[in-house]
Formats: sequence, C-alpha cells, structure tokens
Amino acid sequence: MSDHRLDRRSFLGVAGAGLAGAIAGCAEPRAENSIEGDSSATIDRDDLADGSAFTEIYNAVIESVTQVRVFGVENPTTGAEGRGQGSGFLYDDRHVVTNDHVIANSEAADLQYTNGDWTSTTLVGRDVQSDLAVLEVDHVPEGVAPLSMADERPVVGQQVVAVGNPYGLNGSMSTGIVSGVNRTLDHPQQRFSYPNVIQTDAAVNPGNSGGPLVDLDGEVVGVINAAGGDNIGFAISAALTKRVVPALIETGEYEHSYLGIGLRTVDRLVAEANDISEAAGIMVTGVIDGSAADGVLQPATRAVQRRGERIPVGGDVIRELDGTPIPDRHALSTYLALETSPGDTIEVRLLRNGRLRTQDLTLDSWPSA
Repeated sequence: MSDHRLDRRSFLGVAGAGLAGAIAGCAEPRAENSIEGDSSATIDRDDLADGSAFTEIYNAVIESVTQVRVFGVENPTTGAEGRGQGSGFLYDDRHVVTNDHVIANSEAADLQYTNGDWTSTTLVGRDVQSDLAVLEVDHVPEGVAPLSMADERPVVGQQVVAVGNPYGLNGSMSTGIVSGVNRTLDHPQQRFSYPNVIQTDAAVNPGNSGGPLVDLDGEVVGVINAAGGDNIGFAISAALTKRVVPALIETGEYEHSYLGIGLRTVDRLVAEANDISEAAGIMVTGVIDGSAADGVLQPATRAVQRRGERIPVGGDVIRELDGTPIPDRHALSTYLALETSPGDTIEVRLLRNGRLRTQDLTLDSWPSA
C-alpha cells in the first residue's frame, strides 16, 4: 500500500466507519453549548491539589496522547458528510497509532496534542481486521516521548487507565481494572472477529477509540476500540498491536493467518450429540473451497435439534494446534493471531469419527476484507 497524503482532497476510504453502536470510535463534534475545555495538568498555579498515583500516570502519558479530527466522514444512515473525532497516541518519534474505524471513510485527519499544537498527517497503513491504523505526523512537540508497549500480557483484576477524548473532551482519563482477557469481539458489519481483545470496566465512550489503555507503569496494554455497554469497554491487545503496527509502518498492510472454516465451540449439547466425552475443542461446521482447510479438515455432515438449537454433527473437532490446547473459539483466534503467520505449517490435533489423529495444515492469508 502506498502512502496517501491526508489533505482534504484525498484519503484512502473503505468500509468500516460509522460502525454499529458497539464501536466507540468517531464522535460527532459537540454542539456550541456543550461542555468544552481540556484537562491539562501543566497549569501554573499554586493552589493545585496533590492528586494521586493516577495523577502521576496521567502526567506521564498525556502529552503523548492526541485528539484525531477527521473530515468528510459519511454518515452511514443519511449519507451526509460531516466531521468526527477519536484518539491516538505516539508510537515512535513520527508515527501515531489509532483505530482503523476512526479514520475510515474520511478525506483528511488532523491531530491535536494536549499542549494545543496541531499537525497534519500522512496515512502509512491500516488494517481493518485488527482495527488499527498508523499515521505519520508532520510535527511532534519538543520533549514529547512515545508510549511504550507492555511486554507482559494483562491479567484480570489488574488496574488500568483509559486516556483519550470522549465526546471531544480533550485529555480525559478514566480508571478501572482488566475485567477479562482473550475475548473475541465480532465486527458489527464484517464476517470476522477481533482476536485477543481486552475487556475493561474503565469508562469508554465515543471519542475514546484509538486512545491507549495503560497500566500503572504507564505502558500501553491495549488500544481502545469499542464500548459494549454499561461498565464494559474493549481494547485491541498490546500483543497484537506489536505484531500489526510494525508491518503497517514497513509495508502499509498486515497479513492475518486464515484457516477457512466455519466453527462452533464444543459445548455440552455438541458433545452429547456427537458422543464426545469432553465438552472442549472446536467443531468444524464448514470448509471454504480452496482454503487452507480444504481437503485437510472435514466439516459437519448433518445437524440435529437439541433444546431448540441446531447442533452440527460429524465434523472434525480441533483439540490442539502445535501442541497448544484449543478449548474454545477464543483460544483458536488468539493462537492464530499471536503465534502464526500465513505460510506457516501447523500440526492440528483433532478428533475424527471418535479417534484422535494429527493433520498438517499450511495457513493462508485472509482474503481481502
């Protein structure tokens, strides 16, 4: 993918903007009588409160967090053009990471730092399947440092901080914990899911998308991309971000591993209908012609009704990939996303017709979204 100048005449736009309510992305600019102002901690006054440990984290990261203002956004309902906004953060000395859905279908994107500086940008790369995009900036304020990506994967109960621009309120912070890990979040419009997603109860609202979810060391554990409901927000993991973003910077795109199957987690109903002793693994419900799985994996041959559900019968049940247990679809998507690349040959341990066997399978790249 070649670079495209993000002026108001051109921007690479494809499906993905204006996502369903689950996406926390672009917020429409606030009305003239709405709340405004920033949360800058650099005000030179003598009567400031002492704050807390969270204040120290905020001060350490806020200068590296930007507001993303996009222009020419098409409203998916009315078709009218308008403006929108999201968040981003400095990844290295000249690149900002944000969400793909924040910039998709836009003609231009400008960034504003918390010190008030504005900068224009150039699109470097985007990846709809991880909801990540990289912008090259024309200006970084002196002394502003990139944020570090966490090496350790987060755990449930870990305290985290969400920083960004909800509803355009510049420099906002909310706190919470990691509420869940290894989530699989369905894209609201496309037939794929975001893998290895982090769930948090830190308040996340429209305009937060693309901003960092950081730990108490100020390191990025995830890129905020969606709000699922009261006290539920989601972020693309740092582990996936560290795989995707360098490729976007280098080549403008990222290739995801592709099996080419329909699937269902083996729950109790599937296990009973297929006479499987353990309710674990992935049932192959379909195989895409010409995909990596074609001729290697066998799909379900029929279906039965159990408690009002259609239950697949007769398909291969994936139990392990390269020796790693795959108990459910979340484990499958996480393993493929973080441990494999297109062209890799993996060893699939599966249950077929009541017997365990091993098949070698060479992964494809995901078809163009």
